[in-house]
Amino acid sequence: MAQQQRARFISTHPQSQALAQAAAPHWLFGVPLHWMSDWSTPFALQVASAQGAHLSDADGHTYVDFCLGDTGAMFGHAPAAVVQAVQTQVAHGCTTMLSGEDVAWVGAELARRFGLPVWQSALSASDANRFLLRWVRAATGRKKLLVFNGCYHGTVDDVFVDLVNGQPRQRDSLLGQVHDLTQHTVVIEFNDLPALEAALKSGDIACVLAEPVMTNIGMVLPQPGFWEAAQALIRQHGTLLVLDETHTFSSGPGGYARAHGLQPDALVLGKPIAGGLPCAVYGMSHDLAARATQAKQDAPPGHSGIGTTLTANRLTLAAMRATLAEVATDAAFAHMLALCTQLADGLRACISRHGLPWCVTQVGARCEFQFGSVPPVNGTQAEAMMDAELEHLIHLALLNRGVLITPFHNMLLCSPATTAADVAQMLAAFDAVLDELVACGALSEPA
Repeated sequence: MAQQQRARFISTHPQSQALAQAAAPHWLFGVPLHWMSDWSTPFALQVASAQGAHLSDADGHTYVDFCLGDTGAMFGHAPAAVVQAVQTQVAHGCTTMLSGEDVAWVGAELARRFGLPVWQSALSASDANRFLLRWVRAATGRKKLLVFNGCYHGTVDDVFVDLVNGQPRQRDSLLGQVHDLTQHTVVIEFNDLPALEAALKSGDIACVLAEPVMTNIGMVLPQPGFWEAAQALIRQHGTLLVLDETHTFSSGPGGYARAHGLQPDALVLGKPIAGGLPCAVYGMSHDLAARATQAKQDAPPGHSGIGTTLTANRLTLAAMRATLAEVATDAAFAHMLALCTQLADGLRACISRHGLPWCVTQVGARCEFQFGSVPPVNGTQAEAMMDAELEHLIHLALLNRGVLITPFHNMLLCSPATTAADVAQMLAAFDAVLDELVACGALSEPA
């Protein structure tokens, strides 16, 4: 089946193939970001345009997009309000390294939505996480951080540590790192309260950095009561809680923490916050902000290692204001969450109809099917459910049927522009792919 799907893609995408071949001599791995070569396609799909929940390729094919730029376009491609704001701002300058009229409104809205009073900007969630780690370490005087096994917080080197046979080990996939990350990074399993308490007792951990729901090794939900107990332990030991809500922003207008009553000391929001423009923000409690300010004032003059020249540029601030004011609204989230529930229920029905031992997990407007009958409770279990070959085969077969999902695992995201017809098309394609997989023996159904 895999060979047939690849042949079908090649025969129907001659322009994409020609453009990919033309780019190959001048770009590492043939693409401007090597992740673009991680899709299941024989060569990079070449996009011509993207609007709402659909995109078109160089060969004129149109796709229903449930990947949405791996969350960067969570609110749809080219939202009208963001397009207008960006067009207007471009004519008045993109970057000045100075503040402007959008700043006060955006800061107040971030505080209102997410419950933290003091904010800073960055160009990506990776930078926001990296910068927050600096502020937290400076504010607490502690050097270590704690993460959960299988986590992902962008390209922050410190978090690339996993548990292997119960021992911390730097990930082999991390290129070019010459320092021993295990000296300053503690890693435990998600949902493991005894391990969390044991780690915190050392008294040298500056912060716990976590997604409130793990989303990058397949979705892993917190067990009932986990975060309530974890927050109490974290506070008890003088450690700070930093939540990365780059993906879990899909939970509602104020993200997962606001929807579920969590009270982090700091919060990161990236990718979709400015309608897809490169932008992120991070917020702090009053206490952390005061301690960070004091640390900066006590430091010698010079570069703090926090921020870049293009950070908080006028273009992204205008786009962020438009996104928060007119795109990421309560009504938009209500639409997204309702459609994603339909999608998740439909996936479960397809899986049940084929008698497959798979599960479906949902976090707001995001859902995922996983190759296990019971949802995972930690990163080790989630990784064990993965099957890269099967994932790629399903993704390519869906793509050949006009549906795009995230290439790295089986995640689907609904936007304000996604329709019931889009969900129906996805479910019909998924059902057909499962039929074909069973027919060719790639999957087996009970008699």
